[in-house]
Amino acid sequence: MQIFTTISEMRQVRTDGLIPTMGALHEGHLSLVRAARAACETVTVSIFVNPTQFSAGEDLAKYPRTFEADCELLRAEGVDFVFAPSASEIYPAGAAGTLVEVPGIGQRLDGASRPGHFRGVATVVAKLFNIVQPRLAYFGQKDAAQVAVLRAMVRDLNLPAELRVCPTVRDTDGLALSSRNRFLNAAERRAAAAIPRALERARALVETGTCASETVRQAMLWELVALKVDYAQVVHPETLEPVNNVCPRALIAIAAWAGETRLIDNLLIEKPR
Repeated sequence: MQIFTTISEMRQVRTDGLIPTMGALHEGHLSLVRAARAACETVTVSIFVNPTQFSAGEDLAKYPRTFEADCELLRAEGVDFVFAPSASEIYPAGAAGTLVEVPGIGQRLDGASRPGHFRGVATVVAKLFNIVQPRLAYFGQKDAAQVAVLRAMVRDLNLPAELRVCPTVRDTDGLALSSRNRFLNAAERRAAAAIPRALERARALVETGTCASETVRQAMLWELVALKVDYAQVVHPETLEPVNNVCPRALIAIAAWAGETRLIDNLLIEKPR
């Protein structure tokens, strides 16, 4: 496995599949690696804590950085290349340089509660696609809103990479794996389990014939009563606009704080008409 820290080094090799990450890797990331390994001749994982997707007062400084451990995991999975640039390598002009904005969709869900977040995500992913030139790029369903923004960016900018979305990986209590889970103490972890419970309650309602979005949303909020809820919404999975009816297709999305840790999760409904 080769580790590159500069753009010029990365451009010397050919990559078929790319998994963009911010490091602090877990089984969710590794599931993406395995999917890429099964479909791609060569696989690159980028490790870069992207400053432009963090707003003032967010957890950029304390975001977990475990580079050596991450590389051991990736080496064991047969990854070909790791791209781990510095912030100055990716943003030579600083945060005031050129940014990629996806209008409308980029201001919904996390884009509404974290202004500029999706602009930062779109910017760094566009840069990674330009540098690495992958045929396929892999993301997790947990980040469904991010994926919707990136699909719009790829379409609008005619980028050649194809996005592949893999299922959310969950722990035994149902909580979606996240690098931020390590910040939770035992009590916060128990409280956070309300998020997957709320999604399962939504699924059960839909499966028994409830399609009214507000009914589903209120049921989720009842489950989330012990948490500080950022949003619990039913939206179109491609535009992230609110929808009145869950059926036949919708994204049910939650963001909530357990203690000081903000967590996201979602459920994609695809019900035959």
